[in-house]
Amino acid sequence: MKVAICDKMEKSAIDEMKKLPVEVADLSSLPKEELPAHLVDADIVIVRSATKVKGPVLEALKNCKLILRGGVGLDNIDVEGAKAKGIRVDNTPEAASASVAELALGFMFALARHIVRGTSGIKNGLWEKKELEGWELGGKTLGILGYGRIGHELAKRAKALSMNVIAYRRHEFQDEYAKRVTLDELYAQSDFISIHLPLTPETKYIVNKEAFGKMKDGVFIVNVARGGVVDEKALLEALKSGKVRGAALDVFEVEPPEDPAHNELIQHPSVICTPHIGASTFEGQSRVGMALVNKVKDFLSGK
Repeated sequence: MKVAICDKMEKSAIDEMKKLPVEVADLSSLPKEELPAHLVDADIVIVRSATKVKGPVLEALKNCKLILRGGVGLDNIDVEGAKAKGIRVDNTPEAASASVAELALGFMFALARHIVRGTSGIKNGLWEKKELEGWELGGKTLGILGYGRIGHELAKRAKALSMNVIAYRRHEFQDEYAKRVTLDELYAQSDFISIHLPLTPETKYIVNKEAFGKMKDGVFIVNVARGGVVDEKALLEALKSGKVRGAALDVFEVEPPEDPAHNELIQHPSVICTPHIGASTFEGQSRVGMALVNKVKDFLSGK
């Protein structure tokens, strides 16, 4: 069987994959427009977030039996289209959960203590000690919007900081780290809101102008999930009005953002951002790689 690796994967994981009774084709360095020609005979296709298994790529899968997504979201895969072709789709949601949760927590510290502005100021000859009075996380209410594996990992860490943790999830859950609340209750009570929802037709722009209107004045927003969950125009207006005190963004509606130097949201002084690096830790990448290897092993053994 042929395994086609379309996006970057840890070398150690590729080496382990090559020990299996499969032919491994590392296509990660190919331009994306050239991928379809190399996927016609692939039995298993492995992607991360860069490759979109839609349109020409999906059409090229003539022999494929399994698409594996290293990571959490499946919005870069036409899941229904794959199923219609008899192709199974799976992912590795647990492997990078801790990495993403720690980035969200790091963002919360950075927002509350003006770490980015302080660093930039000193490098530019400023000493803004009086202007950069911040807030402690302890005693504040963290609202986790979407309570899956990553939300759970964040809640554990926030509890250790003596935060009050509440969470919204459509389905019932019982958890020692977070109290389940309604969406409106989460908006009304939270000092920090961390978003951990997949991007689906139901969650598109769920954090919109109406949602911001229900939030506390001076709330902090963290989004390490998917850009399209938050209406970026509404977020910018909420920042301008002071409704949102600060926002930390690892994800955007368009990635990479077009013309970031002139993007008003990115350039807003109360926004800090990173280029979709939530899962980009050495430990997380290693776990994702090995999880993919184990998924292939399971598939080969008929599990």
